Formats: sequence, C-alpha cells, structure tokens
Amino acid sequence: MSNLSLSNNPFEDSKKIDENGDEYWVARELMKIFDYSQWQSFLPVINKAKRACTNSGKNVDDQFMVVNELIEVGKGALYKAKGYHLTRYACYLIAQNGDSSKETIALAQTYFAIQTRRQEAFDQLPEEERRLIKRKHVSDHNRMLNKTAGDSGVENFGYFHNKGYEGMYEGKNKKQIQSYKNIGNDDPLDRAGFVDIY
Repeated sequence: MSNLSLSNNPFEDSKKIDENGDEYWVARELMKIFDYSQWQSFLPVINKAKRACTNSGKNVDDQFMVVNELIEVGKGALYKAKGYHLTRYACYLIAQNGDSSKETIALAQTYFAIQTRRQEAFDQLPEEERRLIKRKHVSDHNRMLNKTAGDSGVENFGYFHNKGYEGMYEGKNKKQIQSYKNIGNDDPLDRAGFVDIY
C-alpha cells in the first residue's frame, strides 16, 4: 500500500527551498515517492515529461535543472551521476507521464488535478480575500520559522525579523516601513497588499 495520499503527502514534505527562496524537488527522491525502484526505469518518464514541457512552449532547462549528484553504491563508494532539480510544473509533468497503474502515480495525478482546481478557484477570489488567505499562510510559516530560530539559539527576534523585512522591502527595517507606509505601529504584513505577500 502506498504512503502517498491526498492528506499525508510526502511529495510536499520532500520539497526543498534554494538560496533564492524558490521551491524544487530532487528527481531521485521523487523517483522513490512515485514508486520507481531504479533510476533507469524512471529516466524514460522524465524524458517524456521533458518532451511535454517543450511541446507546451516552456524552457526545459528552467523546469528540469541538471545537477551532478554523489550517489552511494556498494560498500559506501560514491560516484558522480547526472540528476535533476525539478520545479513543481516538472513534477506535474512527470506524474502525468508516469505509469498510472502504479497507485502512487494515480494518486499524484489526482493530487495535481485537485491542486490545479484549487489554484483556479483561488484566482477567481476578490483580491482582498486572496490577500487574507496569503497573510494567514505567512503567519503560519512565521510561527514555524520562530520555533526553528529559537531552537537554533536565536535570541534577538527583533533583529532577526528586521532582516526579513529588509529582504522584502529593499533594505527598509520595520520602523522605516511603518513610517513610509504611514501605518503607525501596525505590523507591515497586516497592511501589505496581495502582491507584497504573494
């Protein structure tokens, strides 16, 4: 029985974030999630997905980033092998081109169909509703970030969060943003527009 389900989703759990804040997935990890035991049997699925990507008019290299990986073989020996860092769209194409007789692929196809429908529904909402939903997501992520930072020894949370504001607002700290936006002591994220927090 597969461990991939719509409620307990290792696909989302395996997501990585790069130094620019962009999400990606490692192809060899996705291979295991999609229940392929060998790279050689998964590679044709990736190649079909790459062709679909080209046919959709997207740049394959932007969606399937080639990387060199160290792979462990035998008795701890390592060798360099070609791999991929994948965008969400690349993962979607791989699921669509995978073996749908595999339960994990069928569930992944359903998952992506639901996510696409959710995004379409979200896009139809008025901007203020979309902003509030995104604001809640930011709050949830900030709580997790605070816990991780605290567990890692961060003590000056004001300084820590100001660095985040400076990254979002071209070097302005919280006080400067409040003054610039004329929002008093309100949290800048509570008064941010949809584009600011998206």
